[in-house]
Amino acid sequence: MTTAPPENPPEAEFPRLPPRAPQVAARWRRYLGILLMRLSGWRIVGNMPDLPRVLMIVAPHTSNWDFFHGFCAYLALQLDVTWLAKHTVFFWPLGVLARRFGGMPIDRSRGGNIVRTCVSEYGRRERMCFTITPEGTRKRVQEWKLGFYYIATEAKVPIVPVALNYSTRQVVIMPPFETSGDAAADVPRIKALYSAHMARHPDSF
Repeated sequence: MTTAPPENPPEAEFPRLPPRAPQVAARWRRYLGILLMRLSGWRIVGNMPDLPRVLMIVAPHTSNWDFFHGFCAYLALQLDVTWLAKHTVFFWPLGVLARRFGGMPIDRSRGGNIVRTCVSEYGRRERMCFTITPEGTRKRVQEWKLGFYYIATEAKVPIVPVALNYSTRQVVIMPPFETSGDAAADVPRIKALYSAHMARHPDSF
């Protein structure tokens, strides 16, 4: 009599965060995230570092589907993140939901320094993970916006590069990158971790 091999435990494809990483205790998020990722055939490779404060960048960003797959991984990990959006997005009732899942409104019309605002947030929180898409748009760009780099450097937090790899259906969490303060040297090294074949629309990367 033969028996079917046991299924891989969730931790094999959907790791649990280390103790010091920013996280929430809501178990329903993990169950829902794992369910959605299994239905879509995606999994998570790697894990967040055991650090209380990091800045996470996500690329390539070429499709509206990027948000869905990233959000599913965020739920499965029970990760506590903060992301920036125009203040006009935070209208009722969507604003309540956006804030619940880490949204932070920014009013650019007031001329505030976004980098300084983010650095100040790191200064007042014991645990924090800002999430930024350095391309800033789904369209092809020649250069990344460097706000993420200056935030990480001034706040003295490492950058965690995350790739949405459509060719393998993986959300890939890479080792943390410590900035040197020399953007001209560091940013090309970070960009080299990504390639067009990862993107849903390679021509847009």
